[in-house]
Amino acid sequence: MTELLALRGVVEAPPDKVAEILLDARPGGRSPLAATGSARPAKGDQYTVTLEGSTLTVTVDREARSIAQQGEWWYRGVTSVEADERGSLIVHRVFNIAPGHRWAVRFVSRGPIAAAPTTFAKVLGGLGEQLDCAAYPLPS
Repeated sequence: MTELLALRGVVEAPPDKVAEILLDARPGGRSPLAATGSARPAKGDQYTVTLEGSTLTVTVDREARSIAQQGEWWYRGVTSVEADERGSLIVHRVFNIAPGHRWAVRFVSRGPIAAAPTTFAKVLGGLGEQLDCAAYPLPS
């Protein structure tokens, strides 16, 4: 597994409150990461959703305050909440999980990697809006 991108941002609210919303990511949940596709039966905090023709496995780790979304062959995105002097530090990492074909991953990951900062800013904004607090990305 190779890290392709790491983004960081702050939500000026306590980590437990931020995690409560962020991890509520099942379809219809409060999280800005909530799936909008159809969900398959869950096994605890792991479930599969179909979104725009792609299948994602979503795993929520409440103890670690993190959520992982894993795509069909190369993509794994992990978003976590950590304590910070300003409230909460949100970290989003994108990984290449493909066992080979690095040249293909470089090609297909361009779009998702380019879109990630905008998507991450929207996630932060959604958390800030729900918690009625400041939320902003940090410079890379």
